[in-house]
Amino acid sequence: MFTNAQYSAYSQAIRNKPLPLAFVDLDFFDANIKHVQNTAQDTGKTIRVGTKSIRCEPLTRRIFELGGPTFQGLLTYTAAETAWLAGKGYDDFIIAYPTVQKSDLDLIVQMARAGKKVLPMVDNREHLKILSEAAKNAGVELPLCLEIDMSYRPIKSSNIHLGIRRSPLRTPEDALNFAREAKQMPGISIKAIMGYEGHIASAGDTVPGKFFKNAFLKAIKKRSINELNERRQAIVKALHDEGVELEIVNGGGSGSLPSSLKDPSLTEVTVGSGFFSPALFHHFAEIKYQPSAFFAIQVVRFPAPGIITCLGGGYPASGPAGEDKLPLPVLPVGLQYLPLEGAGEVQTPLVMPRDCPQLNLGDPVIFQHAKGGELSERFSEYLLLQNHEVVGNALTYRGEGNIFL
Repeated sequence: MFTNAQYSAYSQAIRNKPLPLAFVDLDFFDANIKHVQNTAQDTGKTIRVGTKSIRCEPLTRRIFELGGPTFQGLLTYTAAETAWLAGKGYDDFIIAYPTVQKSDLDLIVQMARAGKKVLPMVDNREHLKILSEAAKNAGVELPLCLEIDMSYRPIKSSNIHLGIRRSPLRTPEDALNFAREAKQMPGISIKAIMGYEGHIASAGDTVPGKFFKNAFLKAIKKRSINELNERRQAIVKALHDEGVELEIVNGGGSGSLPSSLKDPSLTEVTVGSGFFSPALFHHFAEIKYQPSAFFAIQVVRFPAPGIITCLGGGYPASGPAGEDKLPLPVLPVGLQYLPLEGAGEVQTPLVMPRDCPQLNLGDPVIFQHAKGGELSERFSEYLLLQNHEVVGNALTYRGEGNIFL
């Protein structure tokens, strides 16, 4: 996947730039856009862009510019982010996570008045009551997105739950009862449903050295895909038979794109992390992306033969703590953490392989973050590389003065 020739090209491109820095290889970023576009072609479905996994508006815009009509709408993560993007001209949103605070409700109402298509997420009857009251007081109609739990429960009577803890609503009966309650409340209507199969879309199943875990995950994924597709189709049918006019049925994620596109009940699939292909997205059997987003830190010490120490680098990912949440040193090839230190806030020591290129003080070591958009919280901009040359920069959310969570 990575080569030392790539290291030479990248290090030459960023030579004399202050470190640490982050950069995006546009050749690979654009290839990922094309890959998603080709995968979705002829399926009758569109791709919604997950902004949480990018958090850089110029790069989000690039996806729409290069990807054409295959890409429709944004899956945002807060009301404030949504309002900010609406001010930049975007007008089709699903807010992926519920909110009930007044400042967010005010923003949602303002966007509705401005003619923006904004669907807040709901999965609790209190969500319905609060949004209905806000809509009634403002004199607007708010379309809502109902989230359905897509986790896998192989034994219905047990507490085994494989997937993300999001919505408590899971069955056609749950969805019907919820939609019926929504119909009784003024100012709101269920216009979309979403179900995120995170245990399929974000769990790599071809990880080197993990044969038994990979085999287990592949088997679980296969069974889960069959179960969740049947259940989602039953939910959509039940709502349709009830007279609920769904405009959007959203699902999937970067790692489940091919299987999600096969579900006839879906109208669209969300992709976010796939455009950057961070460390956690390197090893999927179903789909392959090109790693495109990186950060570089400088070599500042040689504490012992075969060991270098870099300044900074401690950018762990969210989620349960573990080695897979650390940034991945990718260039030069073969660098490894010291087990008792890992990635440190101010220094990161690394063991060099025997065939490592000669490194000098000040040389860059190049990493990938474990996840997609979280790297954007650490840097104000990405340098943009094309043909291994710096061709510009793109401000992140942070670079434009925004911290939404």
